[in-house]
Amino acid sequence: MAFTSMALTGVALTEREKGAHLLRRFGLGASEAELDYYLQDGLKGAIERLLNYDTQPEVVEISTEMLRNKNGNLPIQTVAGWWAAKMLITRRPLQEKMTLFWHNHFATSGDKVVNSTMMIAQNEKLRAFATSKFKTLLLEVSRDPAMLVWLDGQDNIKGRANENFARELFELFTLGVGHYEEKDIQEAARAFTGWSFVRGKGSRYARAEYLFKPALHDSGLKTVLGKSGNLTGEDVIDHVCSLPRTAEFIVQKLWNWFVYPHPQPATLKPFIDGFIKSDLDIKVLLRQIMTSEEFYSERSIRMVVKNPVDFCLTTLRAMGIGETIAQGLASVPPMDDEDARQTALRSKIGTAVACGQAMKNQGMWLLFPPDVSGWKPGEAWITSATMVERINWANRILGTTGRGTLGRYPIFNLLSADTTPMGIAQKLCSIYDAPIKGRKLVLLAEAAEKAMAGEPLTQKNAPLVASTVTKLIFGTPEYQFA
Repeated sequence: MAFTSMALTGVALTEREKGAHLLRRFGLGASEAELDYYLQDGLKGAIERLLNYDTQPEVVEISTEMLRNKNGNLPIQTVAGWWAAKMLITRRPLQEKMTLFWHNHFATSGDKVVNSTMMIAQNEKLRAFATSKFKTLLLEVSRDPAMLVWLDGQDNIKGRANENFARELFELFTLGVGHYEEKDIQEAARAFTGWSFVRGKGSRYARAEYLFKPALHDSGLKTVLGKSGNLTGEDVIDHVCSLPRTAEFIVQKLWNWFVYPHPQPATLKPFIDGFIKSDLDIKVLLRQIMTSEEFYSERSIRMVVKNPVDFCLTTLRAMGIGETIAQGLASVPPMDDEDARQTALRSKIGTAVACGQAMKNQGMWLLFPPDVSGWKPGEAWITSATMVERINWANRILGTTGRGTLGRYPIFNLLSADTTPMGIAQKLCSIYDAPIKGRKLVLLAEAAEKAMAGEPLTQKNAPLVASTVTKLIFGTPEYQFA
């Protein structure tokens, strides 16, 4: 199933439209109030507020303790719901968006890394170094216990080198196919021998820590990508990050995800040059992209197909549900019985868990990428089956009777300013940042009028009316593009 992008042509964007575009791509969408907040100092202010997320305090931190079941276990399948909740309530959307990007880049799956604590620790590491120097991030991830399990690093020992990690380091993480030789992989694998981890004591959910085992390291002469010596894994990472090709590879992959697919080499060159000059500083690269004319050009606006996070989770944030949940979590008081408190907290994130399940149904199960290359962006997200799930997400959000999974969030309050059929259609398009105009907007208004059945909009019928219109919005070609 293919859709044609509904990019604006020949129309100069307003500053608000640029701000909305910025938050669609580098944030997690935005409610109308959130967009106002980011743009209070103009577009430049919005960019800096987005980038300098460390200055934005979170309302509440979500502990993984609430994931434990009645037996005290921490099932790995529930970790996706924990992350969905973090994304839903965060006031640091860029940090979570970059965590998602790096999760896809260093695609590690709970299918093999069955230890939930390891997967949580890797996720937190990606978050901590999301906009750091790329070399720092790469080194941290390379030593990560989940990565060592995922690519058999702990089995890579002197005399029996395992090439899995070295191969993916070059093919998927830094250089891309065709920019290294098999001999480079073999020699690099020797450099990484002895990299392992030790499990914490106390329980199977104790944190694991990186551990270098000198006795298992091959200290012989090696030549990797033209560099020779008694190379260690750190030496290989340092060297590969010094190669211009790594900068090219990272810039292109990031551009395809955040800006638009298949850019021309000449378009990327100034960004690659800037990335190299900054010593592969991710934040510097992001700022250069966010402030560039190209990012706000016709080639970029509404040209990236929404992945399930951009489709499902952003709709909840657009309705202000994320902030509502955050305030609800913050209101849970300390209790003498910690288990009771965690149960109370867990009851507040049911919406996020439902969102995580919807994203899974649409092809993106967080922490379970399909293979070592991650999810494929673009039109691969749009199939007959996933479109059914996208349209049905409207019912999950609103509930047709007000008693649906998410129906307890009163949509009437968002629509009460203008309860005419056209007013309802326009407001829902505004809430969901859907660029629907002309005859299609009239059809939305007609659908609202039919759902109202001659009655005024009320608290009782608002979920049905809104759900009817929203399902049509979610099914339009316009809404499939960020």
